[in-house]
Amino acid sequence: MLSTNLLSRGKKLAALVFLLLTLLIPNRISAITPNSFANFPLEVLLVALSLLIPSQTGIAFRSLIAFLLGLGIIFKIADMATYQFFDRPFNPVLDGNFLPNGINFLEGLTGQMGAYLAISLLVALLIGIFVLVYIALEQVRALLQLSAKTNGLGLLAGLVIWTVCAVAGWQKASTPFYQLLSMHVTNTLNSYADLNSFNGIVDSDPYAEVPDNTLLAKLKGKDVLVVFIESYGRTVLDKADFSEYIRPLLEKSSETLASAGLFARSAYLTSPTYGGISWLAHGTLLSGLWINSQTRYDRLVMSERPSLNRLFKRAGWRTVAVQPAHTMDWPQGQYFGYDKIYAAPDLGYQGQPFNWITMPDQYTLSAFQSRERPEPHTPVMAEIALISSHAPWTPLPMPVDWQQVGDGALFNSQNRVGDTPEVVWQNTERIREQYRKSIEYTLSTLVSYATHYADEKLVILVLGDHQPAPFVTGESESHDVLVHLISRDSKIMEAVRDWQWTDGMLPADNAPVWAMDKVRDRFISTFSK
Repeated sequence: MLSTNLLSRGKKLAALVFLLLTLLIPNRISAITPNSFANFPLEVLLVALSLLIPSQTGIAFRSLIAFLLGLGIIFKIADMATYQFFDRPFNPVLDGNFLPNGINFLEGLTGQMGAYLAISLLVALLIGIFVLVYIALEQVRALLQLSAKTNGLGLLAGLVIWTVCAVAGWQKASTPFYQLLSMHVTNTLNSYADLNSFNGIVDSDPYAEVPDNTLLAKLKGKDVLVVFIESYGRTVLDKADFSEYIRPLLEKSSETLASAGLFARSAYLTSPTYGGISWLAHGTLLSGLWINSQTRYDRLVMSERPSLNRLFKRAGWRTVAVQPAHTMDWPQGQYFGYDKIYAAPDLGYQGQPFNWITMPDQYTLSAFQSRERPEPHTPVMAEIALISSHAPWTPLPMPVDWQQVGDGALFNSQNRVGDTPEVVWQNTERIREQYRKSIEYTLSTLVSYATHYADEKLVILVLGDHQPAPFVTGESESHDVLVHLISRDSKIMEAVRDWQWTDGMLPADNAPVWAMDKVRDRFISTFSK
């Protein structure tokens, strides 16, 4: 009998601890510290008091509280994941596509039955959370009922004390769970309102009346490359561990370009995304609209708004996309209006992949050069994605002579060099070191490409798509990325003088910071007559 009573009391105390953790634990992993639990939350008092309500009314209250607490747990778990990768809380409107996309991925990986099993397990987990919370509430209720009157009076006294502390401005008298749910409700409603506003502008064409012969006329005859570098964020200059290497590299790059007769100017852009979902940055730059969610992106690619690519096409350029990360069909590519999309299979790479990375950046640029810039050729506007700086950042390729790149088979001797991701990803400092080395490789490769292949016709706009994940940046608040303009033609640089970008490849700390959606219109207005 004694052991039974001890077990029963242990269950009640465990339930109490569980509910306290549910109310107090932050929704961000980095915020989980001893101090985060040293609070006096109003919700603990209100939940405990509601558990003393008798009869059917009490059951109704407990059911409502179980639903709200269960919902809060789900939001906190989702927030922890999205903060870890995208540095923001979960938003059911903006992130609603993750679930169907994840199901499609699982279906391709495990088949339809595997996907159905995963869905069933997810549904069972969600239901289990609500059931577990309700059981915990019943256990705590039983604990309070052992001395209902005394506990009720104590809770009322606690409520008075909390009110006095809150009025006095004591910050530990808090409402963390209410603030969590309130934030999510507000964010959801704001997102719906934002999408309604977005629908009102997404089909507009501000250049519909601009004659084709004046559109981008100052770039006539030029090959214009818009090159996105994966995860090339401002953290490479702001974080000491990175800047110790990247700042000297950018300074050296400036000298290398200048000695080859090339000009460069640099600044910063604010990306609409953080840590991933790079296509939002691509969509933002090319549409001139702020595409900060999958929902906006999906609406964009169904719209009539002309992309920067389509405007170049209107003005007489051949337009291509070089997307080495794409191994499957990309139906959204139709929106952008490319004459040709080079996905991974179209680039002719005969080497082995570097883990997730299908091919080294040097091969990507070499393949583009041989396919689209032979002489003579129609002026080309190309969007190129360089992906060697994408996680897991190991193994990393090494530069080779451009004349030896060929079909890429020579890179086979490199794709097993160095530690495996399983080894590197056991240590955060090793992860950051590999990330930094990948940026060094891509920057060096790009500068080498420019000095080797750039003639008077080549104009290169280089930018990062987003900051790397928070575990690399240290959860920087900045969404800024670096941007560079490179050309051998001094007239191009003269045309952008009023942009006030820093000369060379290393932007000054106080260099201009533009929102990424402003680049397209500024670019068009600068280079059109």
